[in-house]
This record gives sequence, structure tokens and C-alpha cells, in this order.
Amino acid sequence: MKQSVYINSVGSVSAQKTFDNSFLDDVVLHNDTVINVIAPNYKEYIPPAAARRMAKGIKMSTVSAKNAMQEAEVAEDEIDAIIVGTGLGCIGDSEKFVSDIIDNNEQFLTPTRFIQSSHNTVAGQIALGIGCKGHNFTYVHSAISFESAVLDAKMQIEENEAKTILVGGVDELVDHHISTHRLIGHIKKEAVETMSILKSGTSGAVFSEGAHFFVLSNEKKSSCYSELVALKTFNVLSESQVSDETSNFLMEQGLTEESVDLIIMGNNGDNDFDSYYDSLSKGAFKNVAQAYFKHLSGEFDTASGFGFWLANMILKQGKVPASVQLNEKRAESVQTILIYNQYRGENHSLTLLKKC
Repeated sequence: MKQSVYINSVGSVSAQKTFDNSFLDDVVLHNDTVINVIAPNYKEYIPPAAARRMAKGIKMSTVSAKNAMQEAEVAEDEIDAIIVGTGLGCIGDSEKFVSDIIDNNEQFLTPTRFIQSSHNTVAGQIALGIGCKGHNFTYVHSAISFESAVLDAKMQIEENEAKTILVGGVDELVDHHISTHRLIGHIKKEAVETMSILKSGTSGAVFSEGAHFFVLSNEKKSSCYSELVALKTFNVLSESQVSDETSNFLMEQGLTEESVDLIIMGNNGDNDFDSYYDSLSKGAFKNVAQAYFKHLSGEFDTASGFGFWLANMILKQGKVPASVQLNEKRAESVQTILIYNQYRGENHSLTLLKKC
């Protein structure tokens, strides 16, 4: 018999004030095409000497991972595995290292930036910090990187290969990445105000960054947020296939669209691709309460980690913040949440959570 998988804690560093797990009580409004995280005081979490040598992605992840572990009340030696999803890794140090090679004519290079430039740096640094010698893996699967990490953890727990796993998703913003995506039209040309992003009527998204970590376990603790029921990813789907695959996904769990209390979607205001979400919001889920999240978090490869954080907070707090509501429908009691995300028509994911 497969073990149940529980999310016992959350940790978030994002473009909102979430590092202390505040539940969007004071939404930070942005009016830009690129937004950075609202960083905590890293000195409260990381020794200053160590923080100076850390890339932004490592610092964000260290804070969110520590918060998640503390909330779940798990000791460092209780973490059986650390699994991280990232689209770009510590791309900032990668850029700096390559620049140093060019500027110094391939001489007198220090190894620090090279060591910290690999995609698995975050998972490795966290493991070194807590002394975890267990399974340590990083998934680099574009916009389903986070879901790939969660799916790995889910399967390990279900098959009794691990009891407690720290799972996260992280991506950071750097100048070259921004300029490249501006050039190819993936970033909006004109600034958009946070709450008006779906009315922009333009192509491209508002880019951002963030780190989100969660403690998954086969044991339901008092801090439990939700049970992870099912998760499925798809590489490419047409708009017409999205509805069919979603119905099949729910059917496999003995559910229908009407059984879902809330659907959370990754609308990012890109006029060319938000129609994928419309196929659900205006179709099979038109009578279901709907929410969205990328107007608050921005778009990045592991932005779905913010959606996952939001879903867990809603299930624990028992309310849907007005700032994320997408339609006029209201669920009397949110017991089951479906999360649907995609990026530019590819890397679709469906995640089903239910209240503990």
C-alpha cells in the first residue's frame, strides 16, 4: 500500500512579503516589466561572511529552506533527501565566471564562481549546511523543473524509500538573461501594473525570480498544510487537449471538475498563451472558483512553486485572498485545489492537493 504524502511546511522568498509566511495581507504592487524578490534580512539567517560569497539564488533558497524545516520541526538529521528544481541554476555566477575568463585572458581565475555556477549548487549547499548525506538531486526541466522535483519526492515517499524530504524550486534574475528574453519578445515591452496584468492585451510576461521550499513527509504533523494527491506533467498540449487531459487526470482520482473547490492557474498576461487557461476557466471550470498567481510572483521557470505555496496557504488558512481571485465564484469551504500551469504552450503541469 502506498504511503500518503503530506506537505508539513512551506518557505518562500518572492516578489511579495512571503519570507515570514505572511499570507498576502499586504500585497506589494509593482509597475514594471521585471521585478525582483523582496529580500529578507539575510544576516538573520546566514553568517555575513558566508553570505558575501553566496549567489542570490543560494541565499534565497537557504532562507526558504530554513523556514520550512523550522516550521515542520524536523531536525537536520531527519531530512532523508534534498531535491531541487531550477530552470537556470545559479546563472549569475555562470555569467560572472565566463566574463572573468574573457576579461583575464583565461588566467588568474578563482574557482569560487565556477564551483557555484552549476545548477546543483543550491541542493549541494543546503546539504552541506545541514549535513545531509542522503539523496541529493537537481532537476533542470524548464517550466516543470519544480514539478519534477516534487514528483521525485512523492514517488520516494509513496514507495517507502524516504520518510522526510526537503523539496524546492529556485531561479534568479540576471542582466544577460533579461536582455536576451527582451530581445526575443518574451518580456513585455511596456510596464504593467500588478493587478492589471490580465488586461494588458500584449504579448510577453513580467519576469521575476524566487525560491520556494517545502517539507514533504509520510507523517502528518500538526503543522500540516495539505496532502499531495496527484501530479502529472506534459511536454506539449494543444488548447483543445488541455481540457481533456485535465478531465482524465481528475477521473484517475475519482473526481470531476465539480469536485474541485478551487482551481489555481498560471495566467501571466501573455496575450499569445493565456488562452490555454481560458480553455479551462471558460469551459469545464466556469462554475468553479478560480484564482491566479503570476501577477504577484512574476514569471520564471519555477514560478509554479509560488502557486504551490499559495494553494497550501489557502488550504491551511481556509480563505482565498481577494488579490488572487479570478472570477466571481466563491467556494464555501476549500477542501480540494487543482493547480494548472504552462509556459508559452509547453511544459504543462497539473497538481492536486487536498486539505489535511
